[in-house]
Amino acid sequence: MAQQDRAQRTRTALVEAAAEMFDRHGFALASLSAISAHAGVSKGALHFHFANKDALARAVGAAAAQRLARITDRREDPGRGGALQLVIDATHDLARGLGEDAVLRVGFGVDRMPGPDGAADDSRQQVKAWVEQTLRRAADEGTTARGLPPEVVAATLVATVLGLGTLAARPGPAALTVLWDLLLPRLTADGAVGDLVAAGTAGTCRPDTEPGAAR
Repeated sequence: MAQQDRAQRTRTALVEAAAEMFDRHGFALASLSAISAHAGVSKGALHFHFANKDALARAVGAAAAQRLARITDRREDPGRGGALQLVIDATHDLARGLGEDAVLRVGFGVDRMPGPDGAADDSRQQVKAWVEQTLRRAADEGTTARGLPPEVVAATLVATVLGLGTLAARPGPAALTVLWDLLLPRLTADGAVGDLVAAGTAGTCRPDTEPGAAR
């Protein structure tokens, strides 16, 4: 059991290190030697877990998908703001995650990542589909303005959050709060805006690293 735990910690450290190296130097320039050194393990240990750099990239994409799921698999009782508050909270969580977590940034396709399996597109589609579905729930609850096209709003929100998250000088949560303050009067049904917290609620989550992470 201890050996399995150690192997999992090594694998997690390699995924984290690969994400940081891909994020810092780009996929093409990030070497396996640099990744193993950054993880604090030997190249032999790296090759035990991953056959090549493409396999590492796929593992980073899978880790990003798991962390994204922790953002979108949110509590079912969002309080007075309903499903629309879930969307607000999730955008704050995602923007924060993109600012703090190289795994999420790389998994969301920062341009330097390879694209054979479309991990970046998958992540974007995953979050866009969740936002769109949750906006439809908000419409059913009567929170959003009548006739609002959820697919257009979802695409716009995701593009905006990703744009904020990938800026070299990230503007922080206040910028997203200002955006929601501007959007909510147009997006919401009459009387609904007062139930919503543009800055996100206290229940927002963090896409923490995997249990047992060594880094």
